[in-house]
Amino acid sequence: MDAFTVHTGRIAVYDADQVDTDRIIPARFLSRVERSGYGELLFKDVRAEDFPLDRPDAAGASVLVVGTNFGCGSSREHAVWAIQQAGYRAVIGRRTAETAGFSDIFRSNAGNCGLCLVDLDEEAHAALVAAGSGAEATVDLERQEVRLGDKALPFTMNPGTREQLLAGLDLIGTTLVHESAIGAKEASWDSFRPPDGAVERRQPSE
Repeated sequence: MDAFTVHTGRIAVYDADQVDTDRIIPARFLSRVERSGYGELLFKDVRAEDFPLDRPDAAGASVLVVGTNFGCGSSREHAVWAIQQAGYRAVIGRRTAETAGFSDIFRSNAGNCGLCLVDLDEEAHAALVAAGSGAEATVDLERQEVRLGDKALPFTMNPGTREQLLAGLDLIGTTLVHESAIGAKEASWDSFRPPDGAVERRQPSE
């Protein structure tokens, strides 16, 4: 997957709270065998006239601004794929005293797929919402801040997830970084190897 370091783009504001994964990508689309074609299905069942992401000022946006506890509900990587394939590189949620910006499972899926999730406190988040769809913002993962005009809005991220995104590695990629050490250990580790002659070699049945 592509590394995420710094991204500048227009924002699209969908300031709704408790948006579950079934609203992001309806369950009936989960039986598709392809991993592509989900962008056009994003919010399929709730898009109607004057839906926030369909307004002219949201056209071409690559940073999605949402409410709190976004991505709650059942686990599905398809929700992340739909957001990415609709053109969004980062999603910014609102952190409150009671809830995080994103559900834990959605956050994990996003990190493994290369989608950058940013939690902002309520005051910083309000500044983005006030700027409105079409405003330009920069998500700087290296410095852990969102820049909006002359404002720098700081955020924090789990160090492991941050390093994973900066390096552009999914879970398999982070494991393969240690491929040489894993191979050496497997070659020398005989704790579960049966002693010679302990397993009778059998001929295939005729």
